[in-house]
Amino acid sequence: MSNSPALARRLGTFDASLIGLGSMIGAGVFAAFTPAAAAAGSGLLVGLVVAAFVAFCNATSSAQLAAAYPTSGGTYIYGRERLGPWSGFLAGWGFVIGKTASAAAMAMTFAAYAAPQGWERPVAIAAVVVLTAVNYHGVTRTAGLTRVLVIGVLAALAIAVAAVWGGSGPDFGNIVGEGLLAHGWYGILQSSGLLFFAFAGYARIATMGEEVREPKRTIPRAISIALGITIVIYAVIAVTLLAALGPEGVAATPTPLADAVSAGSLAWAAPVVRVGAAVASLGALLALIAGLGRTSLAMAREHDLPHWFAAVHPKYKVPHRAEMTLAVVICLIIAVADLRGAIGFSSFGVLLYYLVANIAAYTQPAQDRRYPKALQVTGALACVVLVATLPPVSVGLGLLMFVVGVGFRLLRLRRRSES
Repeated sequence: MSNSPALARRLGTFDASLIGLGSMIGAGVFAAFTPAAAAAGSGLLVGLVVAAFVAFCNATSSAQLAAAYPTSGGTYIYGRERLGPWSGFLAGWGFVIGKTASAAAMAMTFAAYAAPQGWERPVAIAAVVVLTAVNYHGVTRTAGLTRVLVIGVLAALAIAVAAVWGGSGPDFGNIVGEGLLAHGWYGILQSSGLLFFAFAGYARIATMGEEVREPKRTIPRAISIALGITIVIYAVIAVTLLAALGPEGVAATPTPLADAVSAGSLAWAAPVVRVGAAVASLGALLALIAGLGRTSLAMAREHDLPHWFAAVHPKYKVPHRAEMTLAVVICLIIAVADLRGAIGFSSFGVLLYYLVANIAAYTQPAQDRRYPKALQVTGALACVVLVATLPPVSVGLGLLMFVVGVGFRLLRLRRRSES
């Protein structure tokens, strides 16, 4: 392992849980239900159950590993320690590539709700710059702002649900539409893969393991709390959206929750929902920038990324070079990319990331084991199945980026052996 400076342990269970909660809620409630409904119709409810179970399997693996290896980097470190350098690299590369695209998507989602027409890209770039500055000044600033953002989002969601159910009343017949299995099991599994994107925020807690107090106790507890709360919220929102708009209506709009409120007799609450969507996107973006910086730091320590990224700021104790470089890359993606397609691409990288996590957890000795091996086997198999059912374009782009990553590492290994 590298001898570069360590990060400061400043996060307790409450703040760690909020960082995971902020990551998941921002990504899922306002982004994932539209493509999931397009894939499965009302079957997205079954897809949500499948995605939640897969997330639970992966979360237990991450918690078990994080308790044994409480350092920055998450599955990148776990893969290296349990399976070897190549497994760790593939996990880290999948996380960095997938979540960089996801960060751009979250910034663009924020701008779609908050920016005047025509100003979406400049506002999205400005959001990345501001939140990178927050992260730059220390993880306690990150946790403090996340606390405010999560509270705001939960309030907006509560108002939205109350407005839908307390207005003219949604149609309960819309919930099942043509039937839960009308789009077949392939559509349901594809919706699971897309919805899994929304659950992946608990990884942020593990990637920040070097900054958590009492990590063997705090990390498993924070992951369980964040995931449990998120599953309940997603279930309520999914039923609410289907009841108000029907599966076709959810699939047809990029802003389903705001449209569900606008369709009722309490349409005055729609602007509150839009504000909540913007705030949620900021919360997810903030946590993504923090997690990306820590994983890049870990990879740079092992020379899987340029070692220049391994620097830790002497005052603020954050991986400032990695965070600033990633912010530039995210801004470049915003300048040229489209919001659609990011979810599938991100899911591809993250599912392979958790495939490595499940296999690594399976190899842990008895003294480090907290959960039965059956959960790790189930989680690994489910990751493979969900990757295979993602949209073909997402799979193709994901495979291409992994080929690029493997080539990059082979080149670096060759140069190191010749030097």
